[in-house]
Amino acid sequence: MDVQYHEEYVRNPRGVQLFTCGWLPASSSPKALVFLCHACGFKLAAAGYGVFGIDYEGYGKSMGARCYIQKFDRLVADCDRFFKSICDLEEYRSKSRFLYGESMGGAVALLLHRKDPAFWDGAVLVAPMCKISEKVKPHPVVVTLLTQVEELIPTWKIVPTKDVIDSAFKDPVKRENIRRNKLIYQDKPRLKTALELLRTSMDVEDSLSEVTMPFFILHGEADTVTDPEVSRALYDRAASTDKTIKLYPGMWHGLTAGEPDDNVELVFADIVAWLNKRSHHRKPEHGGRVTSAPSEPARYQRRPVSGGSGMDSPVSMPRRRGRFLCGQCRM
Repeated sequence: MDVQYHEEYVRNPRGVQLFTCGWLPASSSPKALVFLCHACGFKLAAAGYGVFGIDYEGYGKSMGARCYIQKFDRLVADCDRFFKSICDLEEYRSKSRFLYGESMGGAVALLLHRKDPAFWDGAVLVAPMCKISEKVKPHPVVVTLLTQVEELIPTWKIVPTKDVIDSAFKDPVKRENIRRNKLIYQDKPRLKTALELLRTSMDVEDSLSEVTMPFFILHGEADTVTDPEVSRALYDRAASTDKTIKLYPGMWHGLTAGEPDDNVELVFADIVAWLNKRSHHRKPEHGGRVTSAPSEPARYQRRPVSGGSGMDSPVSMPRRRGRFLCGQCRM
């Protein structure tokens, strides 16, 4: 199926320009909407879905201090506002809405669900960051010392960690392509960022029983970046009545970007099959409009990417395959 790709920048309430993009079936209305928290949308759009994503502040093509997370809640709120602005468009109000989160994006998806439990029709969680593996987490003594100075030197790149790229991407050719991608941050984590990720993973782990939406967890059994056992715990503890988990023997963390092609195709086939069974038309809510929390604007200020027409609308580029959000990988 031909796919149309478009991209634009939006401005969040803090005045930071965030890169957003979307993939749509070129010749038909989408079956449902899928909102990406760190992933690529081409394959899902080719399967008939409308797919939309946003680069977090400081990540990928978005503006902001490079890979600096001052407050993880702000990142979640940015996704919430943008995703709901898409759901509020007239042509999409009757479409099912799914979250799709990989790694850190899995934590974002779960926190978006917690923020508005009844809004989402389900989530695909690929190697979700419900807990940072002990194999890549700093020693507790180091964490204690870093916590004592985080407000003094929040942006310093001093957190000792193992090379995540070596641990996440099995295929050596894809691993080297990842390393050559200039949009990917490959330095030591900033102090505040590392501690925010650690706290967020602990918060998510402590609230697994609060998950009520349908979800599909996919996790490589050989993952040493995020813990497959915590994905099992999410499956066991979640209150959801519609929940599925699939563990892939021998696969690593990067199920959709770092495995051999045959494995990647298998993973996407499983994702599309799960979505196909749960996509349906929904009745518009609250008089046909999507509502956000009263204190949050429903829409961002938008502007097209450089080289666009100057109009306040996305720049369409048919048949372009697109890219991974947060600079992860070109397809």
